[in-house]
Amino acid sequence: MKTIDELLAEGVAGKRVFVRADLNVPLAGTTITDDGRIRAVLPTVKALAEAGARVVVASHLGRPKGAPDPAFSLAPAAARLGELLGADVAFATDTVGESATSTVAGLADGRVAVIENLRFNAGETAKDDAERAAFADQLAALADVYVGDGFGAVHRKHASVFDLPAKLPHYAGYLIATEVGVLKKLTEDVQRPYAVALGGSKVSDKLAVIDQLLGKADRILIGGGMAFTFLKAKGYEVGASLLQEDQIPAVLEYLERAEKLGVELVLPVDVVVSAGFPDLKAKAPTEHAVVDASDIPEGSLGLDVGPKTGELYAGKLTDAKTVFWNGPMGVFEHPDYAEGTKAVAQALIDSDGFTVVGGGDSAAAVRTLGFDENAFGHISTGGGASLEYLEGKTLPGLAALED
Repeated sequence: MKTIDELLAEGVAGKRVFVRADLNVPLAGTTITDDGRIRAVLPTVKALAEAGARVVVASHLGRPKGAPDPAFSLAPAAARLGELLGADVAFATDTVGESATSTVAGLADGRVAVIENLRFNAGETAKDDAERAAFADQLAALADVYVGDGFGAVHRKHASVFDLPAKLPHYAGYLIATEVGVLKKLTEDVQRPYAVALGGSKVSDKLAVIDQLLGKADRILIGGGMAFTFLKAKGYEVGASLLQEDQIPAVLEYLERAEKLGVELVLPVDVVVSAGFPDLKAKAPTEHAVVDASDIPEGSLGLDVGPKTGELYAGKLTDAKTVFWNGPMGVFEHPDYAEGTKAVAQALIDSDGFTVVGGGDSAAAVRTLGFDENAFGHISTGGGASLEYLEGKTLPGLAALED
């Protein structure tokens, strides 16, 4: 896989460089609530612009239905990119139409443009290979060189991620090179003890990664809504907590395998419960209680791991040499149910090992709860991509960058 450093050494002055970024930022109307993904691609864009390239940045945002939708416009992301660069960034109001063509044609050396949301064109996400390839041909007409730097999308077989690199000289940007290097440390050159903390709502989302990690990790800590399927498999009643009964056979198999392999598979010993789900917008105090994991009352909803579990998990993480965390321990968006997630985040900070926050809701929790991002070894920009890599899957966007 060639990197952007090799491209810069070859010279890019005057060349149109298509940067497939991941600007899929959360929006409240037109206000960006977390610009982490824009900041993540900044080193690549700056390096290319400073070297005299004409930089064309492209991305998706949200899930529009293959047609323009103002609610998913990249205009706010383009404006924020300009603020971070300290320079004007041109914005094309379409992807491959008249605006994109004229905007790119008008770029001077060292300037940057953002084209509109790629998913406004049905060809971007088409299942049909020919339809995707046709859209990729239109995108290729906008550029001389391709740089892949949208790690959050590399697990998607989309036109701008998979088909376009084959049509242009292609290189990996700084972000993708960093992300791949980090994931290799989690799979190929692991320093032990290796501890993994997995949370989130559905156990079905994490089964494949647990399957792979049972052969690699020394400890796997389970939290979030997915923990209740594990507790049910152990024979505990879970009240009205989130439960995937159809996944219990798989969970039982993993519990047995963990014991045979000598892997610590650690479950909550206490949980924070409430009679109902909190209003996350109001964030008003709620009635809740801490109960043993084996004594969840009927009708109660588990919304966080309890304080004893937080201490237990911190102890399992702080002495680890490698730590991977993906998924919050509870409904961290509400202050009454954020302590478990805080405990895990703080344990990563307190660890002397190599710590990785696996993107998605975990990265959002770090920022929402006010932790210093620089206190972690790495915060991934792609939760889904990170998990699929750890599952051992071939990621289309990475395969496309290989020579």
